Amino acid sequence: MARRNAKWTCEIYLKGYGTVTDQIGRRQLLRGGAALAAGLAVPALARAETAPVRHNISSFRELDWRDYFDNRKNGVILADTQSRAVHFWSEDGSIYKLYPSSVPTSPELTRTGMTRVVEKVVGPTWHPTPSMRVRMPWLPPVVGPGPDNPLGPYALYLSWQYYRIHGTQDTRKIGRRSSDGCIGLYNEDITQLFKLAKVGTQVHII
Repeated sequence: MARRNAKWTCEIYLKGYGTVTDQIGRRQLLRGGAALAAGLAVPALARAETAPVRHNISSFRELDWRDYFDNRKNGVILADTQSRAVHFWSEDGSIYKLYPSSVPTSPELTRTGMTRVVEKVVGPTWHPTPSMRVRMPWLPPVVGPGPDNPLGPYALYLSWQYYRIHGTQDTRKIGRRSSDGCIGLYNEDITQLFKLAKVGTQVHII
């Protein structure tokens, strides 16, 4: 009888929530193994955040900066829209970082080639582009800094008008074709990249 009423402690690591501990019964485990693996034993708050999320499909591949830049002056950022990842190399080569990213939803919205960081903005203000306003007329004309701002806490403005590398409040977008032209990172990743990059950092989007 003791075995029938036995409980197990399940620890699940969730991005943004840390380790969540939940108690599940043996019968629940046997009946709902697949559901449990999908996260249904996680507390309601975590479920609400993660329920709509499907597996993101970043597929990192090894890249060499020499194939895309002549030098590392001011540091270099390589945004790979195929593997949905952003690479950073410091000017002296001592730092290399790799981040999962969101990328534009379609080839029509994707701009590739060489550009550079022209401005670093803390708490960026978001203005939908003219083309976005045509396609989505319900969008507000401007969104200031804060939790509702789709640019997150930091943005690297590029020499191309309207193009940014920025954070995102919607983590479901990372690893997906989900943007209208920009490259999005987890907020903790843009926080790190923002410190590493400088005005003049070379950017190549492929």
